[in-house]
Amino acid sequence: MNGTRSRGNGQKLAVFYEHPEWFKPLFAELDRRGVAYERLLAHQHVFDPAERRCPYALVVNRMSPSAYTRGHGNAIPYTLQYLAYLKEIGANVLHGYATYVYEFSKARQISLLERLGLRYPRARVINHPSQGPVAAEGLTFPVILKPNIGGSGAKIVRFDTAEALRSAAEAGILDLGIDNTALVQEYLPAEGNSIVRVEVLNGEYLYAIRLFLMADEFNLCPADYCRVPENGGQPESKGVADGVSGRGVPIIGYTAPPQVIEDVKRITRAEQIEVGGVEYLVNSRDGEVYYYDINALSNFVADAPNVIGFDPFPRLVDFLLVRAGLASAVTS
Repeated sequence: MNGTRSRGNGQKLAVFYEHPEWFKPLFAELDRRGVAYERLLAHQHVFDPAERRCPYALVVNRMSPSAYTRGHGNAIPYTLQYLAYLKEIGANVLHGYATYVYEFSKARQISLLERLGLRYPRARVINHPSQGPVAAEGLTFPVILKPNIGGSGAKIVRFDTAEALRSAAEAGILDLGIDNTALVQEYLPAEGNSIVRVEVLNGEYLYAIRLFLMADEFNLCPADYCRVPENGGQPESKGVADGVSGRGVPIIGYTAPPQVIEDVKRITRAEQIEVGGVEYLVNSRDGEVYYYDINALSNFVADAPNVIGFDPFPRLVDFLLVRAGLASAVTS
């Protein structure tokens, strides 16, 4: 879907990642098939700009913007430099520079939704805590303060009144995140107290899941180990039985409406996302669909065979081998 690509020079994949747990199922499927690959840990990675040939058939970028919650925030701007380098030398990259700049920018995501004519919770972008109250003028409360570089709901705070937001701004306790940029965004009541996440693979609909919400919850990741660590600690896992995953509340398979599927395909095509998820809710105030998050770093749902009826990882590896030009090298 991205046009002509320059192929790497190697005969193996590289997975560029940061999270210690999220990609174990992917690695297990690659190992099961005997696929040659390297694990490139983002926060320990080094590259040489003088090297003008990529040693990999495909570099799979799986770097998470929530890395700063695990003490690896340095890897986020570094990843931009590495992806820019890979683009310059013509490497074959899944979710390269053009995609990643959307993955770690909520501001760019809502700009894209606006350009595509799709509904999203109204928002203003700020660069200093003092701008929060002014940015909220004309918005319907409650509002949330959402860091531009997020991930797993980290640092999102809800304000029910303009007075509460003003008091927080005056007290200097608004945290805009690691790039000092944030959204002041309307908090919409979700119909059925749930949201839906639609996943795509190779630009096509893969599955959808419905996630039920806990009070004041912003971490909507459906995979294992998605709880934001507190005080720099390790992520917490609560188990995956019955589709509960690390979130502690039910997740069920869902059939997304045809129009939503078409919208999601438009969104992911525009961002050059080949494997990813788009989240939306139905606003209980007007019954309309609102899109609010776009994920190029897709973590498949826990206990997938029981929740959605199949394991998506074999399909993902099938796609990666084709994308790398190695499909004939290894059979499933």
